[in-house]
Amino acid sequence: GLLIHAGYLGGFWSAVKAGIGAGTVALIVGLQPVLTALWLSARAATSDGAHSIARRQWLGLLLGFAGLLLVVGHKLGVGEVTRGNLALAVFALLSITIGTLYQKRFVAPCDVRTANFVQLAAAFVVTLPLALIERGAWDMHSELIGAMAWSVLVLTLGGSSMFYLLIQRGAAAKVTSLLYLVPPCTAVMAWALFGEALSALVLAGIALTAI
Repeated sequence: GLLIHAGYLGGFWSAVKAGIGAGTVALIVGLQPVLTALWLSARAATSDGAHSIARRQWLGLLLGFAGLLLVVGHKLGVGEVTRGNLALAVFALLSITIGTLYQKRFVAPCDVRTANFVQLAAAFVVTLPLALIERGAWDMHSELIGAMAWSVLVLTLGGSSMFYLLIQRGAAAKVTSLLYLVPPCTAVMAWALFGEALSALVLAGIALTAI
């Protein structure tokens, strides 16, 4: 809960607020499947009981990252990259990677509602003091309420529940590789909802990531 919710989401949005482009953060966090595979491969080399990563899986991970680069590459450099906001983005990457590996290895399968409650409660304890010292105006309007409702109900509760079930039932590397599909899906939704252009490179990246 501390790593996946507070560390990952907190680090991601703090990096964006600190001025780094969302596409750049997405690309940095998109290294998670590769980091996960590297860790599992290193463990397999020192332990007979660990699962190794096959060459075909490595090829798939690298193709996925190449597709991710094509999808978000045009957004690189949007926003100033500093040591501070880059550190926040890397912190988000390490948090989601370590949190996923820890949950797969040490957290016993249980009811997803119980798991969500415990993890979100742990994240709440850490983020509440930070929220209380946050400066800035709170402009309540319908768009804000809708965005917050989507973030809480669909992304946090729905998305984390699906993620938890996938970790329970599948290998960590296979589960995290699905996260490669987030930027391509976002690009398609932005095209459908906001009229953002889908260039040939972005379409090629979507196809490559799906493959």
